[in-house]
Amino acid sequence: MTGTVLSLDHIGLTLDGNAGPITILRGISLKVNRGETVALTGPSGSGKSSLLMLMGGLERASAGQVTALGQDLGAMDEDQLARFRRDNMGVVFQSFHLIPNMTALENVALPLELSGDKDAFARAKSELEAVGLGHRGDHYPAQLSGGEQQRVALARAIVTRPALLLADEPTGNLDGANGQAIMDLLFSLRDRDGSTLIMVTHAPELANRCDRVIRLTDGQVVSDQSGAGLAQAGGAA
Repeated sequence: MTGTVLSLDHIGLTLDGNAGPITILRGISLKVNRGETVALTGPSGSGKSSLLMLMGGLERASAGQVTALGQDLGAMDEDQLARFRRDNMGVVFQSFHLIPNMTALENVALPLELSGDKDAFARAKSELEAVGLGHRGDHYPAQLSGGEQQRVALARAIVTRPALLLADEPTGNLDGANGQAIMDLLFSLRDRDGSTLIMVTHAPELANRCDRVIRLTDGQVVSDQSGAGLAQAGGAA
């Protein structure tokens, strides 16, 4: 893996609260290389999800600079950010975020339709088959189990073959068996596409599969270490 795909330079995030400004992140600087798998860990409230949202341009930094694939996210307006995410990023949330009145196939095809892809539904069907749900394409989210909904969400995130795949507690709402299945699927799809994977997780078994584990406490990075995934790969970078 070579080249920096994501760079954070002295990032800070402060939000307005009822009792005044609340500092969420403070002075974070880090770089992520192409093809890395990175786990963001730490206690609840440490800023993990906020950091991931900044990386994806879903939240704007109060200080510092976020650069993704050579582009300054802070210099983009909302429309430019939306197009950049559509073309370069896939995002998986803990709560699935599927559109309830669209079928599984329609949910997966949506990013492709928005980009004008004439083969949107054929490609979406292929991705549903890749996550083991080719037979559930005409079902609505309410007709699917939690594990199936997360598989649909994952198919939607990777259908555009994104350079960056961001996941916020992707197994957090699932039982052990479904969580393990999603975990295996996440890494197999990442390996297939060569995406850079960054995820927030409380699960040690998920973090340990990553090349790198970044731990946050009180909005600051307190450790940044090579993970078991890198060791299992022979230390290659």
